[in-house]
Amino acid sequence: MSRALQRLRATLGDELLVRGPGGYQLTPRAERIQAELQHALPWLEHVFSGEAFDPASASQAFRLAGTDYTVSVVSGALLRRIFEQSPGSTLRFEPWHHAVFSDAEHGLIDLLVHGGQAPPPLRSQVLFEEGYVCLVAGDHPLAQRSAVSLEEYLQCAHVVINVTDGRQGHVDRRLESLGRPRRATVTVPYHAAAAAAVPGTSLVATLPSGFAIQHATPGITAVIPAPDEIGAMTYAMSWHPRLDNDAAQRWLRDTIASTVAARQGRRR
Repeated sequence: MSRALQRLRATLGDELLVRGPGGYQLTPRAERIQAELQHALPWLEHVFSGEAFDPASASQAFRLAGTDYTVSVVSGALLRRIFEQSPGSTLRFEPWHHAVFSDAEHGLIDLLVHGGQAPPPLRSQVLFEEGYVCLVAGDHPLAQRSAVSLEEYLQCAHVVINVTDGRQGHVDRRLESLGRPRRATVTVPYHAAAAAAVPGTSLVATLPSGFAIQHATPGITAVIPAPDEIGAMTYAMSWHPRLDNDAAQRWLRDTIASTVAARQGRRR
């Protein structure tokens, strides 16, 4: 204690504590410091204690990115839950583009919701898996088919969603890995635009099954199986490791995960 007091005296240039008639007494400088510490110490305790996040009183701005399909998956029920729990917070969804993973790495985006895998150093949590189907016009030659071969599929005119570099992520990577790429007759930027291009044409839109069913119109469009070779896509959310322990970001990720899990449970 004596050594600590000596260091404080040297640092502050004041005796701080002196012997008086009734024992030790604080100097006027020490009394002023004591009064200031009564206000400063609670603040310092808050700074160095574990951070808490209270959604009800927060006004947090969250930045997310995804394709129109992944945004549609998480938006409706998620937004209701977010604003019920944290009415002062805001969400900004950015469009998907070729450098979006780099944006997350450089702090421009908090969270990505996407199909496939994120490159390091991003962290990922799987949300769900979904297969693909084809949306075609009601009078398309394949409209009544219960199965479509890869050969028949490749002979069709395709509307392709430009997720990155003119390709539709999992679908085109899978076909290219088999040495059987498809030809894009029409390329559009959004899943919804692909569905809208189908009625009255010979185009085939290869879409996540839930999205295709939601956008099908009885008598005008039909949903048929995609070739087995295309398989299913795993969807995940990804973020930079610096956000691992951020209380607000953990709350957002937990809310998204529980919302998607509830959605998937209802679909089963």
